[in-house]
Amino acid sequence: MPDLLRQSAAWLEQMRTAHCSSQVEYRPAPTDGSPLPGVTVNATFGKTDYQIADESGLTIGSHVWDFLILASELAREPQPGDVIVADGRKFEVLPLGTDFRGWRWSDPFRGTYRIHTKDSGGIGGDI
Repeated sequence: MPDLLRQSAAWLEQMRTAHCSSQVEYRPAPTDGSPLPGVTVNATFGKTDYQIADESGLTIGSHVWDFLILASELAREPQPGDVIVADGRKFEVLPLGTDFRGWRWSDPFRGTYRIHTKDSGGIGGDI
């Protein structure tokens, strides 16, 4: 019997990518000082709200911009320092709270990255 949940989740991800995404440029962080080539991928914009409590109990809340990208479109897992260029702005992959990676899986079958980023501003010169 086929795995209907896995097939349905894959179909939903394909529909999201086909109908709810925009093309962005994904630029991996340089590993040895030299920039790596960027790749054009389809991404769906998202947002994650979070709260952090300091040692005195004061809670501070904010949000980060997320990009949902199929894992098959990237050559490697996202890394802090990678940059996504979208709509004339650059977004840097950012670890969120105790999550040191800067991303999490968006689905139970590990087909889509939900990449947390900070808005680094408009494009002015070299990114």
